[in-house]
Amino acid sequence: MNAASFQIRPTALPGCVELLPRRQQDERGGFVKVFHRDTFAQLGLETEYPEVYYSHSRQGVIRGLHFQLPPAHQAKLVFCTQGRVQDAVVDLRVGSPAYRQYVTLELSAVAANLIYIPPGLAHGFCVLSDWATLVYQVGSQYAPDLDAGVLWNSVGIPWATSQPIISDRDMSHPPLAEFASTFRYSAEGLITEV
Repeated sequence: MNAASFQIRPTALPGCVELLPRRQQDERGGFVKVFHRDTFAQLGLETEYPEVYYSHSRQGVIRGLHFQLPPAHQAKLVFCTQGRVQDAVVDLRVGSPAYRQYVTLELSAVAANLIYIPPGLAHGFCVLSDWATLVYQVGSQYAPDLDAGVLWNSVGIPWATSQPIISDRDMSHPPLAEFASTFRYSAEGLITEV
C-alpha cells in the first residue's frame, strides 16, 4: 500500500487532512483499511497509536472540544463506523496561520472518510444520525492531569443542532477567548510547551 491508497484532502488548518481510503464493496458488504504504518509515514502523519477508543452517541449529542496538553499532546485519527457526524476541529497552535480558526466536515460510515488531527488542535463532533459510533486512534496515552478542552459554543462553530445534549464536563471547559494556549506552531509541525 502506498500514499495513492488514500485520497488526501487538506483542510484550512495546517496538517489537518481528510483521508478517503479505497473501499472494497461487493454483495457481502464492504471492507476498508483505515491505517497503514508505512503509508502514514510516507505522508508525514503519526504512525504510533498506543490507545484506541470509540464512542456511541445518539442524535443531537455534542462531544468536545477536547485535547491533551503538552507533553502528552496527541495526534488523532478519527472515523465513523456507524451513522454520521458533523466533525469539528479548532487550531490552538500559537503562530499557526489558522490560529483559533475551525473547520467542520461530515464523517460517515457510508463515505468511510477519516480525519487526521495533528497535536495542538481541539476536536469535537455533533451526531447527525439516530446513532453514531466514532473511533479515535490517539498518538499518546490518556493523561488525566493534562486532559483539557474549550467550551463547545465559544468558537463560532455552526453546530447542526439547536438542542444539543452535552455533558457537565464539556459544559465546564473555559471559552476559547480565555484559554491560554501552551501549543506553538512551526512549519515542521512541531509542538512545544511554553
